[in-house]
Amino acid sequence: MGFFGKIARGLTKTRDALLKEVKGAFGKGKLTDAVIENIEEKLLACDIGMDVASKIMETVRARAKGQEIDSRQLLEWMADATRDLLPETPAWQSKGKPHVILMIGVNGAGKTTTIGKLAHHYKSQGKAVLVAAGDTFRAGAIAQLERWADRVGIETIKSQEGADAASVAFDAYAAAKSRGIDILIIDTAGRLHNKTHLMDELSKMVRVLRKHDPALPHECLLVVDGNTGQNAIQQGKGFNAVVQLDALVITKLDGTAKGGAVIPLCREFGIPVAWVGVGEDLTDLIRFSREEYVRGLFLKDGDDAGLIPDTKALPDGKQASDFYLGV
Repeated sequence: MGFFGKIARGLTKTRDALLKEVKGAFGKGKLTDAVIENIEEKLLACDIGMDVASKIMETVRARAKGQEIDSRQLLEWMADATRDLLPETPAWQSKGKPHVILMIGVNGAGKTTTIGKLAHHYKSQGKAVLVAAGDTFRAGAIAQLERWADRVGIETIKSQEGADAASVAFDAYAAAKSRGIDILIIDTAGRLHNKTHLMDELSKMVRVLRKHDPALPHECLLVVDGNTGQNAIQQGKGFNAVVQLDALVITKLDGTAKGGAVIPLCREFGIPVAWVGVGEDLTDLIRFSREEYVRGLFLKDGDDAGLIPDTKALPDGKQASDFYLGV
């Protein structure tokens, strides 16, 4: 399955809920105020949020200007408006050797699994990768990370449970530097944003890392369970007050009907989504693309053969709206 196919598959539950609601609210005709308000309410079903829903439909209203349209045209315009509300994810580039990635998030968000997939991604690109078991708080966390590292074929820098997590991070960087490692990924304990002692520990990890280099960490990724939806906004605010977030990782996107929450999350923090998890396989962590996300959110189901790889390169006789849900 290709890149777009995975995004489309991952968003199936969200897309099914969204398109069912939109098609039920509008088939063909003029977009009256009543219809637009109805569709705004339907958009809430996938956790897009009222503010974002209103902005999408304001843009659609301006384009429609009393025209007679069908649901395919409506969805195409909604897709365009949604894309413009999302920050573009910049191309990844190394900021050091090692490039240090700090993974944070609440319990159960999928940090450890994401670390395994991320390590696999970089190793498959020929990079030397090392992971650090900075979650010394949760019983079994170190062993879980080691299992993922063994699966990928890389080493884990660790200490014992209950050890100082900041010391683990400090030692891991020193080891990565001496070995010429390209990528160092540091796990941290899952913590709620209102647990003061754990947030203090996270702040300490950053301070200790910066004894090596003031630029560390090069990336701070907040891992968010896709099922959490907009509730993750409060989590992010708490973390952002302690460490500067660089990007989001949305996990379990394939198991939620709340995939629309990506948009308000990005807008709240002013940061892009870096990665999305769309399955259990090592290769099911995908670099986020707002173009592919929007297409996956609004396109109808189909396998790769039935989905165009680039909206700028349409097959003969086809237009973009042919690939949106029709009436």
